[in-house]
Amino acid sequence: MHVIGTVGLPGSGKGEAATVAREDGIPVVTMGDVVRQETADRGLDPTKDHGTVAQALREENGPAAIAERSLPMIEDRLQNHETVLVDGIRSDTEVDTFEERFGESFTLISIEAPFEVRADRIDARGRDVREADGGEGLAARDERERGFGMDDAMDRADVVVENTNSLEAFHERIRSIIRTGSTGDDHDRDRDGDRDSDNNGSGGDNPEAEPEPESESEPEPEPELGADTTTETEAEAETEEPQP
Repeated sequence: MHVIGTVGLPGSGKGEAATVAREDGIPVVTMGDVVRQETADRGLDPTKDHGTVAQALREENGPAAIAERSLPMIEDRLQNHETVLVDGIRSDTEVDTFEERFGESFTLISIEAPFEVRADRIDARGRDVREADGGEGLAARDERERGFGMDDAMDRADVVVENTNSLEAFHERIRSIIRTGSTGDDHDRDRDGDRDSDNNGSGGDNPEAEPEPESESEPEPEPELGADTTTETEAEAETEEPQP
């Protein structure tokens, strides 16, 4: 059993990660669908009132309300599948819910991208009502998501994927995580970005490097006739830089 959760601000690429999972035959439970259904049940417009209803659900039923509604859906799909992807975790409280239920079988992926990149993607997909038409602007959405505890959830991610390259590269990265549980490179890291490094042989002070030989000062006197001249040759050899 393996439950993979994704967390990320709007437009970061969570939907694309879900697409990759579906292409691999992995069922996807979208937490946003829980909110959209509740929005429709309340007679509201899912494209405009999604955020308002999400906040209302948490206020009325507790911060883990949406995650708890998702659990039966996840467990149902685990009956016939080894892996399930949960799309759209938004708070550290929701992370707690999944970790408590699935333990070490739960992996959290944080998908990240700069604000400008995410704004362009949202405009391009044309799914959301624009701010000029009465929709919620991206800055306001970010603020609301962070109010749920999004930053804390992202800080707890097991894997960080920076979605700033091509769509193909992003799909390959997600596919690697889904299939192997790892990105296959050095992007599995903590929030501080610390990575193992040996400087890769690059520049910088190396305390084990041999010191540079001192420059010649005064020339040595000519050897007397019959004297052994090998000492002069040896002295010159010592001034050469050691071979690597």
